[in-house]
Amino acid sequence: MASSPSSPLLLTFVSSINASIHLYDHQGFREVGNSYLLSGGSEGIVASSTPGTAISHAHSFIRFENITFWRSKEAADQHSDMGHSTGLIQVVIFEAADRDNIGGSAYGGQRSICCTPDLAKLEGCKQGEVIRIPSATDINWPIVLNVQFSGKSLSTSMANSEVPITKTGMYNLFFISCDPKLKGLVMNGKTLWKNPDGYLPGRMAPLMKFYVYMSLAYVLLCVTWFFQYMRFWKDILQLQHCITVVIALGLFEMILWYFEFENFNRTGTRPVGITTWVVTVGAVRRTVSRLLILSVSMGYGVMRPTLGGLTSKVLLLGITYFVATELLDITEYVGTINDVSGRARLFLVLPDAFLDAFLILWIFTSLSKTLEQLQVSVLRLLSVLSSSC
Repeated sequence: MASSPSSPLLLTFVSSINASIHLYDHQGFREVGNSYLLSGGSEGIVASSTPGTAISHAHSFIRFENITFWRSKEAADQHSDMGHSTGLIQVVIFEAADRDNIGGSAYGGQRSICCTPDLAKLEGCKQGEVIRIPSATDINWPIVLNVQFSGKSLSTSMANSEVPITKTGMYNLFFISCDPKLKGLVMNGKTLWKNPDGYLPGRMAPLMKFYVYMSLAYVLLCVTWFFQYMRFWKDILQLQHCITVVIALGLFEMILWYFEFENFNRTGTRPVGITTWVVTVGAVRRTVSRLLILSVSMGYGVMRPTLGGLTSKVLLLGITYFVATELLDITEYVGTINDVSGRARLFLVLPDAFLDAFLILWIFTSLSKTLEQLQVSVLRLLSVLSSSC
């Protein structure tokens, strides 16, 4: 679907969430166009299961708990103690396909999230509120919930409530205020995003089964490798000990990923300890496997017993690659809810990608030289054999 000019205005602040319990700790609203906005998250949610299925009792929802908004004293003092509604905050939930149903444009100009006098005449919206156009598939969507300040109170709380999800899709949550007097809004609380079978986000749910299958595949590989390993114990090369380590690390990593996802699905949060372990094991496995391929391409275990003077260079590259990979994975997975922003992620991805490219180039260059040396050695051997005959 082609997005309208209003889409970037909202989607700029959509964060892809890594956990299904979203905590808001004194988070401030940002000024976006003619509104003050705070992104509450974005997640894929599977529709509630239908009656008669194995999990018909399970349902999907977005739940609001202990949501409290705070405004500045200056904003509160502009109203009287007897005022019933002295500041409006609107909670907007919409599915990605309905993102163009939030906001409007007067006379083909720039789109606005909040209703302006011109838009009130054209669209029939209420001035000072979010522009909401009912979805073509469900007139109740997008969902808009109102929370109001009273009198001169500095804070207001949103009643704990639950929005059921009856359609599979990518859902976005925003807290929006169209009142210019509410500049400096701050929010506390949490939201819970749940799928029928747990808190694991929709885009991550298939990975849970994937890691089960990968663990079984690694177990089969380990059994086969160990059998051959013990069978030819006397002829084992140093290189094969390294391969054993890589296989064991792969099995350990898959098992850890499964338990991390299982805990995530059950509790809605990512356990820092397990996640740190799994990304570290993964970084070690990737580093060792790449160095192993590089060493073999240089002729280690084939034409030379050691790497000689290249050992220090290979180890230095390995340590650098491990640090870059570990930093990227920890930033992406450990102790975070929102994904890393574009610039920060680019800053971390570039060193890792550059080192990967450098490793690949070094591997192919070394492999080419090793093959040339092998061809020369074979030709010399053939010449020696022919002369002796």
